[in-house]
Amino acid sequence: MPRIDNDLKLDFKDVLFRPKRSTLKSRSEVDLHRTFTFRNSGKEYNGIPIIAANMDTIGTFEMAKALAKHSMFTTIHKYYSVQAWKEFAENNPDILKYIACNSGSGQADVEKLTAILEAVPQIEYICLDVANGYSEHFVQFVKDVRKRFPKHTIMAGNVATGEMVEELILSGADIIKVGIGPGSVCTTRKKTGVGYPQLSAVIECADAAHGLGGHIISDGGCTCPGDVLKAFGAGADFVMLGGMFAGHDQSGGETIEKNGKKMKLFYGVSSSTAMKKHAGEVAEYRASEGKTVEVPYRGDVEATVLDILGGVRSTCTYVGAAKLKELSRRTTFIRVTNQTNDIFGTST
Repeated sequence: MPRIDNDLKLDFKDVLFRPKRSTLKSRSEVDLHRTFTFRNSGKEYNGIPIIAANMDTIGTFEMAKALAKHSMFTTIHKYYSVQAWKEFAENNPDILKYIACNSGSGQADVEKLTAILEAVPQIEYICLDVANGYSEHFVQFVKDVRKRFPKHTIMAGNVATGEMVEELILSGADIIKVGIGPGSVCTTRKKTGVGYPQLSAVIECADAAHGLGGHIISDGGCTCPGDVLKAFGAGADFVMLGGMFAGHDQSGGETIEKNGKKMKLFYGVSSSTAMKKHAGEVAEYRASEGKTVEVPYRGDVEATVLDILGGVRSTCTYVGAAKLKELSRRTTFIRVTNQTNDIFGTST
């Protein structure tokens, strides 16, 4: 029999932070760095836990260099060659602590991942990325990668419910990517009818992960700095961004001119654009679960980074959190039916 879960599930758009008394005098007093020790690798992380997504239009070497200046992280897409990785590592040794090597779950993916990690042994992070993290095959894959790379910190996903977060952590993953369908160029919810409102997914998955000493990434659904903070407030240890980093000099994707304006292509990992580019075609047994859009060219990513970090500091001052670490403990969400007053249009 089909079953309906009547418990309320919320998205970022459904809530706002309730402001609270604060002793902070300035946004500059807020400490955005976090330090984590990972459950299975035993390795320690220190940095600002905002991550560029592992999409070939976002997770580029150029993006990694720009974000590392702010101690921010990048999951590098899986389409760079082993030689390109070698050259990047030789020229940017200080950045390697802020990047992860991304891999799918196919045999060719594993062979390439192994070759990259052998060529660049300084890499400490592996990102295992599949659209459906619920399969038994993926759970076994995580176990196999943990056995092969016992000292690496492993990110794995995507899932959206607590029981699967727990299973992947117990299988060897350190950080679980949370999000089914919330991304701006993801069409999984339209094509499959599968998904979970992102704010509730983060709250429930963070609770499950933290109970085992694991960590989570809120992956997808952020449209503005306020959404990034809502993910942190909900308990996310890291927040992964795709669309917010699209359209910049450091972003991948073809640059085109349309009606006299510069635009850049931005597309999902499972879009027909990505599959045709990297596999030659969309396999007949599957549907494209991503779309391709043209986003306005936005110049250097530095301005966007500063805007996001400024929003993080500002939220922390509104709720009285001197450190990003304290934000979730200081968070009270209030349900709303309207976020903003857009009578004069949305700001850019």
